[in-house]
Amino acid sequence: RRTLEIVALRDWVEVESDSSNILKRPDLHRMMEMVAQKLRLMGGTVELVDIGEQELPDGQTLALPKVVTAKFGTDTNKHTVCVYGHVDVQPAKLEDGWATDPYNLTDINGNLYGRGASDNKAPVLAWIHAVEAYQTLNMELPVNVKFVIEGMEETGSNGLDAMILAQRDTFFSDVDYIIISDCGWLRNCYFYAEVEGPKQDLHSGVYGGTVIEPMTDLIGILDTLISPSGKILVPGIREAVAPLTDEEWKLYQDIQFDMDNYKNKIGVSQLMYSNKVDLLAHMWRYPTVSIHGIEGAFSDPGTKTVIPAKVTAKFSIRQVPNMDPAMVKKQVTDYLQSVFAKRKSPNKLKVTMVIGAKPWLADPQHPLYEAGKAAVKRVFDVDPDLIREGGTIPIAKTFEDVTGKSIIMMPIGGFDDGLHSQNEKISRYNYIEGTKLFIAYLYEVSQIKKTTV
Repeated sequence: RRTLEIVALRDWVEVESDSSNILKRPDLHRMMEMVAQKLRLMGGTVELVDIGEQELPDGQTLALPKVVTAKFGTDTNKHTVCVYGHVDVQPAKLEDGWATDPYNLTDINGNLYGRGASDNKAPVLAWIHAVEAYQTLNMELPVNVKFVIEGMEETGSNGLDAMILAQRDTFFSDVDYIIISDCGWLRNCYFYAEVEGPKQDLHSGVYGGTVIEPMTDLIGILDTLISPSGKILVPGIREAVAPLTDEEWKLYQDIQFDMDNYKNKIGVSQLMYSNKVDLLAHMWRYPTVSIHGIEGAFSDPGTKTVIPAKVTAKFSIRQVPNMDPAMVKKQVTDYLQSVFAKRKSPNKLKVTMVIGAKPWLADPQHPLYEAGKAAVKRVFDVDPDLIREGGTIPIAKTFEDVTGKSIIMMPIGGFDDGLHSQNEKISRYNYIEGTKLFIAYLYEVSQIKKTTV
């Protein structure tokens, strides 16, 4: 059964809007135009905002995808909400281990598989369809709705900070609340650690044993970032974290969470922590180090006796309150340089932080969250869990700092949706019922008294 919502998602997933691949930039521009056109056809006041150019590592420049802004309703007696989302995606290839073509939305047992399905194309469409539902029923929107949809979220939201600042007193001036339906709450500092040695790749049969290999140096320093038990070894990181309060401990204790089910879903026999509160706390409110990959190393199938001349590790540290990214950058750089110096290697180490911004945390007692709880209760007849999440939404903190407005995170994806990995999906149920949740939420926000803004 193909509903119009699923056809729309299929059309959007087909577009390979990978913001990290400059060869896909035409697809990304087309994706932004598709979003703008959909909102125009609904009668919205739509703009494609030029946010300038991106400077590439080789010094060349490339046009950034325009940001789509839209406005529905101008009644000054109503609250105005602004919905933020993005339509760029992480890289995906069938040969990476996908069971289906990542750019062909595939329905298997009620799950819709495709790159960007959950992160973040379905949630953006669900918000658009929520507005469309009021229009189709000839019902007045209970609140004015604005949209800000970008195309560079997965690579750090280049250009968006400046655009928000530039439009603070225009587009954002009458916004009361900002809603984010991407799938996380906090942010990451993303690092490159590059070790460079010989002027070119060497044959290990000829040169092995005569040179100090960059890969050996790199593996050596990466091993000093985190202990086998998950303890971050970079001095100063753990000390900066806000302490766990009794209220927060109780919040985690009360959340319904089955650890065995979680293990089975991700396919592991053992987790880092054996009790629920520790596990949830480390999933949501403590920093962590993740090592993502090594560029320049040989990784193709088969054998190749190469000594890579230059290798670059990519790793990130999740940011949580009260960490400061500028301090984290200094702590990580100083620590890795000191560890590297002890190796007395002739190779060169360069550490750079390519994405980094302040963590963001909301007040769950705010009327915006009360409205969210009421909407969840109305659609699903359950009380929601108030959680934290460690996904990267580079712009949440900027919205709050620049506009001074209250923000709510309202995701509709599931924790097992496989964001950023193979076989990403959103369940048909979450997509359709999530749209109903957003419809109900717009009504609940309209009930917030003006004095509480």
